[in-house]
Amino acid sequence: MRKLRFALFGNIFQAKKSTSVQKLLCLLEERDAALLIDSDFYHYLTQHLQIAVPDWVQLIEGDDFDADFAISMGGDGTFLEAARRVGAKQIPILGVNMGRLGFLADISPDDIEEVIAQIYEGRCAIEERCVLQLSYDRGQPEGYPFALNEVAVLKRDVSSMISIRVSINGEYLTTYQADGLIVNTPTGSTGYALSVGGPVMQPGSRTLGLVPVAPHSLTARPLTLTDDAVVTLSVSARNHRFLVSLDGRSEKCAEDVQLTIRRAPYFVKVLKRPNQSFFRTLRTKLMWGADVRE
Repeated sequence: MRKLRFALFGNIFQAKKSTSVQKLLCLLEERDAALLIDSDFYHYLTQHLQIAVPDWVQLIEGDDFDADFAISMGGDGTFLEAARRVGAKQIPILGVNMGRLGFLADISPDDIEEVIAQIYEGRCAIEERCVLQLSYDRGQPEGYPFALNEVAVLKRDVSSMISIRVSINGEYLTTYQADGLIVNTPTGSTGYALSVGGPVMQPGSRTLGLVPVAPHSLTARPLTLTDDAVVTLSVSARNHRFLVSLDGRSEKCAEDVQLTIRRAPYFVKVLKRPNQSFFRTLRTKLMWGADVRE
């Protein structure tokens, strides 16, 4: 059997989210796997948690690495960071949930041994998730210009709304007076977009969401687009600046910059257990359709 390479990323802020790492390290060592660990996570494990990490592991600095699989140990935020590091490498990512809800990181720590066995048996499925790409008509975004969940434009202060002029494929749609606007993928439909009234989208549905945040109009409703749509935004703000957020990573932007959001030229691959169902996840994690009176 070919020796598999695993890249490991993890949460470095809460110790309770890393207590299952030792078990994972033992399982991979038993299978003679090659292991690469994010350097920050490695130092956290060895110095703060006093976990014995084998000396044969390699450290990951930046985004220059290659592996057969990536493992994210933490919550959905940790998964999003792992997806950013993986980028366009097409490495399937397994999310182990050490937190609370977990839609992306949806594998229980108790199931690690079984999941590793399923990976080696070739029984896990791979889902391709759409990624968004942000560009400006002048200059470039300050940080990583891709988002797995959403790109949002938001007001900077608590006192006034912003005006967001929206065009789809070059055709004017409307101008939202709101606290912000979210463009989300199906993956992001169970995140920020859901919390402000956006629809839940099935992964792989080839759709995008356009969801206003606190709009100053009862007629401003979420809109679903095909994922080949090109969304252009022009923003006006009282203080002439606003925030652009990509999966929670925010930067300031001047109002004279036009934003374009489109599907990125690559997908993020998410590793799923056999018979794992998105609809089952909705029922168990969001208690979809549950009658609280029962």
